[in-house]
Amino acid sequence: MKRKHIRGLTESAIIAAIYCVLTLALSFISFGPIQFRVSEALTILPVFSVTPIWGVSVGCLISNIVGLAMGANLAGAWDILFGSLTTLLAALCTRGLRHYKIAGFPLLSIVPPVLFNALVVGAELSLVIPEVPFWLGALQVGIGQAVVLVLLGLPLFKVVERSPLFQDRF
Repeated sequence: MKRKHIRGLTESAIIAAIYCVLTLALSFISFGPIQFRVSEALTILPVFSVTPIWGVSVGCLISNIVGLAMGANLAGAWDILFGSLTTLLAALCTRGLRHYKIAGFPLLSIVPPVLFNALVVGAELSLVIPEVPFWLGALQVGIGQAVVLVLLGLPLFKVVERSPLFQDRF
C-alpha cells in the first residue's frame, strides 16, 4: 500500500514538473488574452487515473505563481487562485467523463477544460485588462484550449493508451 502511494505521489510530481516546464518555457503563449498553453494537453491524462488530477492542478498552481513572479501572468493573484482551482475542477470532471468515447477518443472529456478555462480565465482577463470584454476573453481562451487539446491532448491520449510502458499502470 505504501509503495502504491509513493508511486502515485511520484507520478503526480512528474506531471506537475512537465506542466510547469511547458508552461514557463512557452510563457509567451501560455499567458495573456490569446493563449495556447501547451501544458494543457496534459489535462487529458485524468482519463487514465486519478494521479494526473493532482499533477496538472499543482503544476498549474506553481506555473501561475512563477508566471506572476516573471511578469508573464497578467491575471496575477486571480489566476493563482481561480485558474488553479479551475484546472482542478476540470480534471475531476474529465475523470468523471472518461467512459464516454466517440470513435475511440474521450471527446467529452476535453469539454470541461475548454469550457471552464474559457469562462474563468476569460473573466480574469476581462477584470485585469479593461479593453478585453468578457466574451472576447472567453472566446480566445476557449479556442486556444480547444486547439491544444485537439491537436496535442487527443494524440497524447492515443500514445498513452497504446504504449506498453503505460499498460501496467493504467
